Amino acid sequence: MTLVLSTVGPSVYWYLTRSTGVVALVLLTLTVVLGVVDVSRWSTPSWPRFVLDSLHRNVSMLVLVFLGLHIITAALDSFAPISLLDAVLPFIGSYRPFWLGLGAVAFDLLLAVAITSMLRERLGHRAWRITHWLAYACWPVALLHGLGTGSDVKSAWSLVLTALCVVAVAVAVCMRTLPGWPEHRRVRGGALALTAIGPIALILWLPGGPLGHGWARRSGTPVTLLASTAPSSSSPAAQTTSVKVRNPSSQSSTLSGPFEVSLSGSVKQVSGPGPGLVAVKIATSFNGPPSGQLHIEIDGQPLREGGVSLRSSRVTLGSVPPATPVLYRGRIVALNGSRLVASVRGSEGHDLSLQVALAVNSGAGTVSGTLAASPTATEGGE
Repeated sequence: MTLVLSTVGPSVYWYLTRSTGVVALVLLTLTVVLGVVDVSRWSTPSWPRFVLDSLHRNVSMLVLVFLGLHIITAALDSFAPISLLDAVLPFIGSYRPFWLGLGAVAFDLLLAVAITSMLRERLGHRAWRITHWLAYACWPVALLHGLGTGSDVKSAWSLVLTALCVVAVAVAVCMRTLPGWPEHRRVRGGALALTAIGPIALILWLPGGPLGHGWARRSGTPVTLLASTAPSSSSPAAQTTSVKVRNPSSQSSTLSGPFEVSLSGSVKQVSGPGPGLVAVKIATSFNGPPSGQLHIEIDGQPLREGGVSLRSSRVTLGSVPPATPVLYRGRIVALNGSRLVASVRGSEGHDLSLQVALAVNSGAGTVSGTLAASPTATEGGE
């Protein structure tokens, strides 16, 4: 089987999974806001109630459409082991089972709302209304699913969008509960309390959760994707040692893993070592902690659809100059689009496995992405 490095970034399915998930969350937030506020309050001759009700219903249908696309593209993207069954049966998958399971719970709840809405006349208004409340319950579940499994959770735009969704729902709840106070004071007070507690709990959880160090491992990502089979043997003190010191032993200890960092750098394609061959050279740096640089070179034949077939590769991991620049050397052992796993070895015999996800802009010659490094189970032998 030919291994391919795409020079246009990760697979189309990966982009579609991310984008449809974001759109589904935004639409679900809009659906919840419309339902909570009670659209009849804004009925006017220009916007009669049935128009606003229709908007609420159509947005709800759009949520299901984008959720369907989100699920299908996630299953088609071969990088993570996610099946269509994982989207329906919660907590059975091998990829971040709890957080992926929350997505399945949210989808099942929305599906129940959609089916009972179509059978509303047979079920009766009371049974339908009770089931319809599930739509409100699925919103926080879907939000946690996105935070727990999303690859963009640390991005500024993703955090801003999440905050806007939370604020929108909080404002809607306040607009619905405050007018008419103190009627049904217990119900209104409970709704306001949850509205206040929810965002506070989210703010307290995020730094130690999805925004914290090692979340990919702690959230249940399979070890084959983390490219690690053993815990780090380095001490906490070694992990926090500055890589700018000139002692090679200290530098090696700093980069001994495990760590997760964001990458940025350049990419260029030049003539390869033989006739008809090309070389893709990727030079990136990262500011963690730890700080360092990762260089990847892939030799192979150019492909008609873009990219290069892998024939040979070289991978180096090191500290930031003027310290010793190269501490580990190795090669790529698995390649899927612009996501790869490399095995490297240090001068002291320590082995690291590197999981790299890249987004390449071939036109601008730039590259960005993430690096997760972990020590392997055996060190010192091939």
